[in-house]
Amino acid sequence: MNQQVQAMYDKMRAKLDKVVPDVELRIKAEIAVEINALKVERNAVILGHNYMEPALFYSIPDFTGDSLDLSRKAAQTDKDVIVFCGVEFMAETAKILNPSKTVLVPSDKAGCSLAAAITAQDVRDLKALFPGVPVVTYVNTYADVKAESDICCTSGNALAVVQSLNTDKVIFLPDEYLGGNVARELGRKIIFPKKGVDGLQFDTAGDFQMIGWRGRCEVHEKFTVNDIQTVRAQFPDVAVLSHPECSPDVTAASDFSGSTNAMIQFVRDSKAPHYLVLTECSMGDNIAAENPQKDMLRLCMIRCPHMNTITMEDTLNALKLNRYVIEVPEDIRVRAARSVQRMIEIG
Repeated sequence: MNQQVQAMYDKMRAKLDKVVPDVELRIKAEIAVEINALKVERNAVILGHNYMEPALFYSIPDFTGDSLDLSRKAAQTDKDVIVFCGVEFMAETAKILNPSKTVLVPSDKAGCSLAAAITAQDVRDLKALFPGVPVVTYVNTYADVKAESDICCTSGNALAVVQSLNTDKVIFLPDEYLGGNVARELGRKIIFPKKGVDGLQFDTAGDFQMIGWRGRCEVHEKFTVNDIQTVRAQFPDVAVLSHPECSPDVTAASDFSGSTNAMIQFVRDSKAPHYLVLTECSMGDNIAAENPQKDMLRLCMIRCPHMNTITMEDTLNALKLNRYVIEVPEDIRVRAARSVQRMIEIG
């Protein structure tokens, strides 16, 4: 093991010796050193989402965080190449903000169940049904959907974005559960569509302030209130954290609900005797690695199949082979950029 690889291995082992097997750390340290050399050669920046596997998360990214954090970093970079270790819609957002730069995503299979849940035509149909009502679109969508929207949001600023519009009604897309959680926090009624023979149908009887959509994250929809009750029965003093893409019943039964960054901060700052984090598996591993002195309970049964396609080996090949290049048609990019930039300005 040469000096650079040894230094990388030592760095990774200091964080991950209780999370990742030693044999894997030794292999990944060699890959990480090669990636970092290519990163310099190509004047590249690597962005790593909180859901990346621990060996990748704690070795090669220049910046890590949630989608809002990484959107900001993408907007500010002066590098020629952006490698986005995350899913396709995130890499698209980086391209939207940096049209002149090369943006790469290491896997061509890094999709998203939420992003696939809605199309640009769906948004146009909703705007026709509710003319003049502003459209808030979760950043977990593709560029053409963002282009049809007034403003984007993340799980970290969704509440602030809706409040910033200062309107009686908003269309909130496409996450059913995030929309439901925002509505609950604001004391608003949200209605959802049914597909009828004549297209989308809504029950608009009575007062309502939000129009939602039936998209769900295939990871977060699997967590249940029964999961929380079962763990609390064994550990009554556990602090339960859930992502806002979980159902409103789950977030209401939790002690804290927030974005991935907010959950990381909560664990870092709080002094609970035990923690249960209801989110994607690798995110739980990354929090555990960051807080080795804290008792993180394991209910890690769900790995995002899309995030899981982003590996260190593929990240190396992305830089070596210049793949997979993200392109966004300019007319869509310009309109989408307005929605994304408004989101970033909200903070």
